[in-house]
Amino acid sequence: MAEPQRPAPRLAGAVSTAGRALLPIAVTAAVLVVLPHLWFADSPYTTGLAVEALVFGCYAIGFNLIFGSTNQLFLCVGALAGVGGYATAILSDRASLPLAAGVAIGTVTAAIVAGLLAWIAVARSLNVIFTGIVTLVFSLAFTNLIIGQRDLTGADTGYVLKRAATDLADDRLGGYYLFVVVLVGLLIVFRMLQLSHIGWAFRALRDDEVAAELAGVDVARYRIYAAVVGGAMIGLTGGVYAYSLGFISPATYGFAQVDVEVLIIVAFGGLGTLLGPVVGAAAFGFLDRALTDSGQLREAYYGAFVIAIFLFLRQGVIPTLTSLTRRLGRVWRKETEWRPSP
Repeated sequence: MAEPQRPAPRLAGAVSTAGRALLPIAVTAAVLVVLPHLWFADSPYTTGLAVEALVFGCYAIGFNLIFGSTNQLFLCVGALAGVGGYATAILSDRASLPLAAGVAIGTVTAAIVAGLLAWIAVARSLNVIFTGIVTLVFSLAFTNLIIGQRDLTGADTGYVLKRAATDLADDRLGGYYLFVVVLVGLLIVFRMLQLSHIGWAFRALRDDEVAAELAGVDVARYRIYAAVVGGAMIGLTGGVYAYSLGFISPATYGFAQVDVEVLIIVAFGGLGTLLGPVVGAAAFGFLDRALTDSGQLREAYYGAFVIAIFLFLRQGVIPTLTSLTRRLGRVWRKETEWRPSP
């Protein structure tokens, strides 16, 4: 009688695969942990820029999950972050809820709003452009709502969080490490989705929607899944950012201040890639630091940089480097294969 197959080799293979999949995240986390000690630990201004880069990296991960995985152009990243931010501020101050509860409720609310927007797009069979228009309208409506509810939100004057923690402020190392934890956590969720059957459905949907539907993928359901999870990521980041800033206003989550930069970050890093948002956010963080003293030419330099991205890096940095590495590997293998023996 044959002995039953032992599960140990399968388990070891699964652990090895998971380790390789999580290795880029571990390396990213290690770099982010030691970076302040090598560069900006004594500079509140540079720490603030680093925190802002981490925040936009988190926004970009959520947007990358929605758009990069299922081709849903959500032009309401700032509005979804604002849902989380204002919910955290109002519930913690006005309703005297713990900050963690306020962030959790804001995260769930942002996820529900994003899911409803995806459901509308699916129910009306909206394409990428019209989905972008609908979500942009929601973004503008959210801004008008915030401005209109002056007694509750402070309108243009802004809202001061009375219970914000000084040690976790955006110009302190505590705030920096807080967002390192958030960023790494979102990357792990993104990677786990990529490795699951949901990730397989996302890839099929992104590559060819018709073929995915013929293969049995429920297109509507997976689009809503992506929107809900991505919206939760964005809402969580917006809530934690409000807690760290201690002050929010419509400009904190405005379309021009958030959505435009997130679009550029994802396009620069590489749409649909794991570390594309991190690379894009880091690049624009360094660019912000370099252009600090450029005055009125700042916008011109930004514009030139964006034009260069779309001219020379149409696929983004990570896909371009991956393609180049594969090509060089093929050339090296051919040279090795055809090299005459001595």
